[in-house]
Amino acid sequence: MINTTEIEHIKCLIIGSGPAGYTAAIYAARADLSPVIYTGIVPGGQLTQTTDVDNFPGYPQGITGPIMMEDLKAQAERFGTQVRFGYATEVQFSTDNSVHKVQIDGSKWVTADTVIIATGATAKWLGLPSEEKYNGFGVSACAVCDGFFFKGQDVAIVGAGDTAAEEATYLAKLCRKVYMLVRRDEFRASKAMIHRVQNTANIEVLYNTQTEEILGNEQGVNAVRIKNNITQAESVLDVTGFFVAIGHKPNTELFQNVLDMDETGYLLTKADSTATNIAGVFACGDVQDHVYRQAITAAGTGCMAALEAERYLASRAD
Repeated sequence: MINTTEIEHIKCLIIGSGPAGYTAAIYAARADLSPVIYTGIVPGGQLTQTTDVDNFPGYPQGITGPIMMEDLKAQAERFGTQVRFGYATEVQFSTDNSVHKVQIDGSKWVTADTVIIATGATAKWLGLPSEEKYNGFGVSACAVCDGFFFKGQDVAIVGAGDTAAEEATYLAKLCRKVYMLVRRDEFRASKAMIHRVQNTANIEVLYNTQTEEILGNEQGVNAVRIKNNITQAESVLDVTGFFVAIGHKPNTELFQNVLDMDETGYLLTKADSTATNIAGVFACGDVQDHVYRQAITAAGTGCMAALEAERYLASRAD
């Protein structure tokens, strides 16, 4: 039993600090909801691991991911948001319109009238040391985000599902050559996506192929060493970009058996809304978006979540 007599009460608690979380904070603060953000283990989220961001409106010369997130943080703080380093470790969401309870850092409990979840998703990686070494310097998990930087160049992409097929065809519009590395002897993608890949002239699919090492220098990636897992023959592809498209994992372990989610763990929200199945709890950004996964769409749903939190509180006050 939690003793709530000395627990801090928050009108709008935001869990997570990527574009969705900070945008939610900006709107919530301007609506006098006195938002408090707990940043999570990686303040700023995935964008802090991105070198250049060229597709977020308002930055005509581009911006680095870490600087952009500092800008969003400063803007949220300008309107009175409290940004705190810490992460949620347990939740007790109310189903009877009373306050929600969230444990921070495994010890401190807070209560909240509304909770906005913006914990994001984490890209799945191959686990190679060279992959980590060149992450942001030729290695990427988002073709839509970073493909532009490889215009007219040769690149490789790993994956066999719909996302990999879609990103390969996207890259093919920009790049001279796209090598698609598939571990098995077939795709996992839908027939429509397979046909699209097969009908794209500058995509070469290499089946039964696994990545052994990403090669490069101080300028970044310049090749990838691959192996045919049937013949064991190794070869080197001269590429300047290496894309990993083997999926994302939403950061939703905390909400298992509490909030509705799909079979892969993405939180389910109501149609045209960020509302979850529990009143007063909203989800925005990549934690509930497995389709677009862009900074700008995350920011848009962060705005939606704050507006819905404001309306929810107003309806309770009536």
